[in-house]
Amino acid sequence: MKNVLAKAREFEQKYGVKPGDPLLPKFHVTALVGWVNDPNGFSVYRDEYHLFFQYYPYDVKWGPMHWGHVKTRDFIKWEHLPCSMAPDQNYDKDGCFSGGAIELPDGRHLLMYTGVRNVRRSNGLVDGYQTQCIAIGDGINYEKYEGNPVLDEKDLPEGGSAIDFRDPKIWFEDGKYWCVVGNRPADGSGSILLYESTDALHWSFASVLASCHNQFGRMWECPDFFALDGKHVLLTSPQDMTSMGLEFHPGNSTLCILGAYDEQAQHLLRDNIQAIDYGTDFYATQSLLTPDGRRVMIAWMQSWESSGCKVTGLPFFGQMTLPRELHVRDGRLIQNPVRELEQYRAVKVSYQNVMISDETNLQGINGRFIDMTVRVRPGSRSNMYRYFKVCVAKDGDRVTTIRHKPENNTIRVDRSRSGFPHDIVNVRDFPISAHDELKLRLILDRYSLELFVNDGEQAASFVLYTPVSANSISFSCEGAAIIDVEKYELVM
Repeated sequence: MKNVLAKAREFEQKYGVKPGDPLLPKFHVTALVGWVNDPNGFSVYRDEYHLFFQYYPYDVKWGPMHWGHVKTRDFIKWEHLPCSMAPDQNYDKDGCFSGGAIELPDGRHLLMYTGVRNVRRSNGLVDGYQTQCIAIGDGINYEKYEGNPVLDEKDLPEGGSAIDFRDPKIWFEDGKYWCVVGNRPADGSGSILLYESTDALHWSFASVLASCHNQFGRMWECPDFFALDGKHVLLTSPQDMTSMGLEFHPGNSTLCILGAYDEQAQHLLRDNIQAIDYGTDFYATQSLLTPDGRRVMIAWMQSWESSGCKVTGLPFFGQMTLPRELHVRDGRLIQNPVRELEQYRAVKVSYQNVMISDETNLQGINGRFIDMTVRVRPGSRSNMYRYFKVCVAKDGDRVTTIRHKPENNTIRVDRSRSGFPHDIVNVRDFPISAHDELKLRLILDRYSLELFVNDGEQAASFVLYTPVSANSISFSCEGAAIIDVEKYELVM
């Protein structure tokens, strides 16, 4: 098993597309070959931002998990590095699952991850026992800690499952290392466990930070916990979520809990609960704190439900969202693309006070690699429009539509004609707050649309498989609306 990592690196070199290949997204992270899912180890190391990800290099479907690896200085232009970790020990022989990373005081880079070992029961069923493990390296090569696993079944609270015990997220605060880990307690739902350490190698159980109690899905995966703008924030990705109005959609979902941290009980007190992202393709968030004090988050821009729907012939599958700057405003999580994206803007085209009623095209407002902001106001003070639409990634056969309906303060995104060869979830409605002016920011890349509403009050992420030749954009309205448009090409 010692050659598993070397084989993965050789395979990458032989079969991976070259960076900059026109098949790749321009500014969203993906692998050069193989399958990608959860972001891992999003961290600052030696003054660069490192991102790892769940990775199976040998096929465009999920397999025994490795860790892929990229790094950047500005969150937009990424350098691909060799595969950093492979399942090659008894405790992780069936997968190196998700986890976090941190720079140690001695200059080494520590990865904390979930090792999976499958055990077959007498009835033939297989259980994947999960433990938390460590690897330490120099930003390229990592050695697994001889004391692995550092957390196992004996470190669980009473009733905790050793089969659903995964995704450690590590940080340093108040002179200690801390990590949160997802777990399934005795009630069969989800909980987030808090652990502490003085050296990042030897860990002890601190508390149950938060519990689901079967209210918001079941198993809570990929937790992240941090202070932000006077609140404490817990981000997690529940499995088996049931629909709750337009706020939460069924299946594998995302959850943000805003509240206060009770330091004595080491427990999060809830103030507000919301979805993180309202699109069809968003899961498994991770964040980091930048040297200039920003909290920046990234996520897998895909859904498990549609992960079998692929573009034929692509040697890679799965991508990340743009990194997003987070804030808390008026009791809500706010997110917008990292400001570094603006450094890649070129060829500005803008319009002000354009009256829209029938379908309208504006000269120069088109493209598939763009950053575009649209501000929308009623066409008259006395009459609100019934709906307003923006259509993007459009040609004679294909289109993706964003519709605002002020009557019930909703946005609908419809990608039914966006290149998918299977019948998957293609329409998503979500609520927004009422404003005198609607503000939509749209980021389009080769395989994606990311939408930010009213300066980040809502975000919605969608994979698109429309060919890049479908680059028309139009506006329409039932009633009348006045719009301002500012569009930039994004150039790498």
